[in-house]
Amino acid sequence: MQIKIIPNVNPESIIGVRTPELKTMAKEILKAGNYKDFLGALPHKYFEENQLHAFIISGIKDLNDCMEELEKFLPYVDNWATCDQMSPKIFKKHKEELFIHIKEWLSSEKTYTIRFGVGMLMEHFLDEDYDSKYPEMVAKLRSEEYYVNMMIAWYFATALAKQYESILPFIEEKRLDDWTHNKAIQKSVESRRITDEQKKYLKSLKV
Repeated sequence: MQIKIIPNVNPESIIGVRTPELKTMAKEILKAGNYKDFLGALPHKYFEENQLHAFIISGIKDLNDCMEELEKFLPYVDNWATCDQMSPKIFKKHKEELFIHIKEWLSSEKTYTIRFGVGMLMEHFLDEDYDSKYPEMVAKLRSEEYYVNMMIAWYFATALAKQYESILPFIEEKRLDDWTHNKAIQKSVESRRITDEQKKYLKSLKV
């Protein structure tokens, strides 16, 4: 199943260890405190090693340590699953510092570094910390990469569900490229958080 949904990962690199088991391993490694050797052994050979790496980073409780290990790892992230399942818990308490790094990630040339940056904006800056400058940053991104554009579409679909009035002009004014624009509308229409009336209007804005 994993091989089918992560097409850009070499099937031979997938062992078949399930995500819950990897998360349990990550917790045990973090508890023991002996994770530095493993995190330093880059690049990894197996997909599951990258997943374990992402889960360990997600659980590091010191911000500087977490960010240092994350910056080392991001250039090696080569698939959407590892990218999207990496979400450091410590970021919730340090939004200002996180935003500084997000700006750097969005200007990266690496597909999954950009995707991670957009994902962090979506996760941490669409609720009480929302500001219209954030979707402005995402709308300016242009990429030939499917996995970047899909994340941009996902961002705007989620943003429409949470900040509809503020986000709608980005769709009305067609601020995204055509494919991403239509994909954002498609994902919005699939959402239960968008009203039927809103869905009807969004459908009329397809290009």
